[in-house]
Amino acid sequence: MRGFYNGCMNARGSHTPRRPIRELPDELISQIAAGEVVERPASVVRELVDNALDAGAREVTVKLIAGGIRAVLVEDDGHGLPAAELPLALRRHATSKIESLGDLENVATMGFRGEALAAISSVAEVSISSRCGDDAQARRLDARSGEITPAARGVGTSVEVRELFFSTPARRKFLKTEATELAHCVEAVRRHALTRPDVSFAVWHEGKLVQQWRRVADPADADARLADVLGPDFIADSRPVSLDLGVLRITGRAGTPASARSRADLQYVYVNGRYVRDKLIAHGVRSAYEDVLHGGRQPAYVLFIAIAPDRVDVNVHPTKIEVRFRESREVHQAVRRALEAALAEAIAQATPDATGAESRTPQSAAGWPGQRGGFGGNTPTGSQVALSLHQATVLYAREPDAPWGAAATPAAAQAPAASVHPDDASTWPLGQAIAQIAGIYVLAENAQGLVIVDMHAAHERVVYERLKAGLAASNIEAQPLLIPATFAATAAEIATAEAHADTLHTLGLEVTPLSPTVLAIRSQPAALAGGDAVELARSVLAELAEHEASSVVQRAQHEILSTMACHGAVRANRALSLPEMNALLRDMERTERADQCNHGRPTWRQITRRELDALFWRGR
Repeated sequence: MRGFYNGCMNARGSHTPRRPIRELPDELISQIAAGEVVERPASVVRELVDNALDAGAREVTVKLIAGGIRAVLVEDDGHGLPAAELPLALRRHATSKIESLGDLENVATMGFRGEALAAISSVAEVSISSRCGDDAQARRLDARSGEITPAARGVGTSVEVRELFFSTPARRKFLKTEATELAHCVEAVRRHALTRPDVSFAVWHEGKLVQQWRRVADPADADARLADVLGPDFIADSRPVSLDLGVLRITGRAGTPASARSRADLQYVYVNGRYVRDKLIAHGVRSAYEDVLHGGRQPAYVLFIAIAPDRVDVNVHPTKIEVRFRESREVHQAVRRALEAALAEAIAQATPDATGAESRTPQSAAGWPGQRGGFGGNTPTGSQVALSLHQATVLYAREPDAPWGAAATPAAAQAPAASVHPDDASTWPLGQAIAQIAGIYVLAENAQGLVIVDMHAAHERVVYERLKAGLAASNIEAQPLLIPATFAATAAEIATAEAHADTLHTLGLEVTPLSPTVLAIRSQPAALAGGDAVELARSVLAELAEHEASSVVQRAQHEILSTMACHGAVRANRALSLPEMNALLRDMERTERADQCNHGRPTWRQITRRELDALFWRGR
């Protein structure tokens, strides 16, 4: 115990003599930097491929041994390095990509810090072979000895890294199995391949070709490379994303809610061609999917964000995988709205008119929320909001034998489904209603075959979207509590409650300090009466502390309206007439995001004639 006590005292510095300040040797500095830059073989692959692309390579080959632990070799056909510059390439903070602060603020290359090769050479055996177009032969530099010798290779550069972490055995113990490290290396190359369709990539392991992506004939055809890297199913199960704001442009593809995954393993975001992981962008994406995903499902997406270099700081982390935006709110809102526009139009919304021509409702126009046709537009008045709520109430409270369209919104009344002849079922994406099963499902026939609709889930989405449109300019109704609910609050929660009192009022919450450590909830949203007011207040305060107040208001409003729509939608075991069923189908065809309910469950499914024939072995 005495030895343990003395050790603890020494650890605290109580009995340790003062050490003088001294300058660290270069090798130790590089090894410290390597701890940030080089985490595993995939980190080496990422840095070397970055350099190859900056060198103008059109073909990049990665060769690995033992998952990259024993050896990593990256070859390219870029412009190469002169023999005189080979030693400089391995020195810390030596780079050809920036010269001044102005260059750093307008970085247009993948690499720029000039420390990756130095860090790698401090924890591994490194050699570089390179040849420029005018050189008679290539030259090879051994990082350990500094010797430059003749080598055989064409124009371009080869960087070989052997025995990673040989000089720091403790770091090597943290590496995973060869198969795991190989998977990380392939993923590192895949991230580059997605954003550079004009470059061919190949990954070899132990002399065998593991993965290859050939150069796309037309680099402008981004979907061709996406299909090659992620598979044709991703293209089939996703929708194009496109938003151009001048200084900010977002393109790519967003997976449909139905194709969401259990893991976040198919999410790629690029800023000016650089793969990044950014919480701000991830939150914007999640908010766009928030009322179309079921449970903890994860969306699949590939987003390419092009922004003026002076509006983004890429010099945030040595791995260059994090960025900081000058106008973070602008980027967050742009990402959310670009994805909302891509996801808004449901499959059922391609509604043909009486002449067979495809038409779109004004709701499906891609624009900023609250604007018509993308720009301009008026917000609803208080009377319009009240009318919308009244219509939604009447919609699910009418008599069972009343036609669906009789008390529905004007959109449903404009196209009375009873007038559609059964022979014209092919003119409607969701077809013509033919029956109801178990008081839950509506059966309809369309040109493809059989459509099955969950009537409660479908009507829930219809009501929810109408409530969102009608309540856009109004506060949520609050219900005072007879006995205020109190809870012990942190200093941050109390400060947030005081700073955002107006925002909380907009959400139907009145949260005031009762003492320096206690908050009192005096009112809550009337739509959530009987719910846990304390849990609601805590979650809203946490959101307000982390994100923009305006986004919290919108998200909370949508959650409350979702609860209202769920309670207001037509219930199971409710017998519907054929006109009511058809009116519901037509409402779905006019409603944004009608393929999923507010909780992300599917609202309808298509069974094709071929699938029906297969069930009964027809044609065999």
